[in-house]
Amino acid sequence: MAKSKRPADPNIKAKLIVDIATGETPDPIKTPPSGKNPAAVELGRLGGLKGGKARAAKLSAKKRSQIAKNAASKRWGK
Repeated sequence: MAKSKRPADPNIKAKLIVDIATGETPDPIKTPPSGKNPAAVELGRLGGLKGGKARAAKLSAKKRSQIAKNAASKRWGK
């Protein structure tokens, strides 16, 4: 699990939220990681957004149903 980039202390977190809302500091969660090309990050995000829909459209109804049954059994069959 990734570590949160926001402080745990509620007072410091409130100050950070006010600073983000007023534009004094950029949102550390929405800011792309340093060292990466922002254009490449956006291009990867676009591919990720259409990936699941494209995969579902390519699968047959029977195969999609089988995948869903497997997922449900893993989720609830413990």
